[in-house]
Amino acid sequence: MAIDRRERLRAAVGVAVGLMVAGALSRWLQGPWAGQAAGAWLVAPLGASAVLVFVLPASPLAQPWPVVGGNLVSALAGLAVMSLGGQHLWPPLAVALAAGLGVAAMMAARCLHPPGGGTAALMVLAGVSDWRFALFPVATNVLLLVAAGVAYNRATGRAYPHPDRPAPAAAHADEPPVRFSEADIDRALARYNQVLDVPRDDLRALLEAAETESLRRRMGELRCRDIMSHDVRTVSYGTALQDAWALLRQHRIKALPVVERSGRLVGIVTQADFLRGADLDVLKGFDERLRQLIRATPGSHSDKPEVVGQIMTRQVRVTRDHRSLAEMLPLFSATGHHHIPVLGEGDRLVGILTQTDLVRALGREQGLTSG
Repeated sequence: MAIDRRERLRAAVGVAVGLMVAGALSRWLQGPWAGQAAGAWLVAPLGASAVLVFVLPASPLAQPWPVVGGNLVSALAGLAVMSLGGQHLWPPLAVALAAGLGVAAMMAARCLHPPGGGTAALMVLAGVSDWRFALFPVATNVLLLVAAGVAYNRATGRAYPHPDRPAPAAAHADEPPVRFSEADIDRALARYNQVLDVPRDDLRALLEAAETESLRRRMGELRCRDIMSHDVRTVSYGTALQDAWALLRQHRIKALPVVERSGRLVGIVTQADFLRGADLDVLKGFDERLRQLIRATPGSHSDKPEVVGQIMTRQVRVTRDHRSLAEMLPLFSATGHHHIPVLGEGDRLVGILTQTDLVRALGREQGLTSG
């Protein structure tokens, strides 16, 4: 497993602490039950349960209900086999029946827990037929173990029980967007049709990380600074709308970053901002309204926007010049962005990344890999 020494130590100490707490308290509570199974106070499968609770606290098989319910219904399955004459059967057959019935019961109760198979088999191997054995030591053991797991995992920075996280919301300005939906994961899991020992949110995170790593491997070490357009047409807050519109048309571009004298980005003005300012929703007379918006108003007073700062978009999705190109590909493909300003030191605008830049870079990369 790819875990560091600290995590290994945390897990090993957790298993020891959990078994010590469950064992010590169970033995202290043993008194009223001392006549059962030669005074048993701890069941062997609890050690396997402890491994799941403390080493794999995010596993669906290690959550409180699987640990408690899995061991309990498996114990009841083993006791049922013994109560129906299991002691008169060939021992291997009795053990097999108990374990098989235990697994079926766990799956029906949605509490599958691998050590439960051992708990069911233990009832047969130990010759237990007293139904109270399911309460003590089995249920008592696992309840104490889960309580210790909750306390220890949280104290050492691990979420237990593992939370059911909602589907991720839309990405923020500097985050890659979602590349596949919850429905896509549902269909893939349905085709897989096997028990998967990974929480759904962790599975999603792993898939996204693997996709990013795959893109990074294919695109090498390309950064935004390597492919962005350096010759960026910009405007200032006070640039007249007529001048900004002329720049858009003259250079056949769709957006103009709005910067201060220091080069710091304060917004962006796009063709869509002009269309919105001219009330695109009303089609009748739209051309004339656009001309009126762009045309400068004589005099010192105006009841319409006159400069870029009055219509620009202030919330701008940006990226950094050192950011990997692999991270930017999903951003363009999933969100429909056509241009993203690139910032360097001091949040100053150093370039703009466009879909054309990306296509050109992909073409170069494809030429290298196919040759």
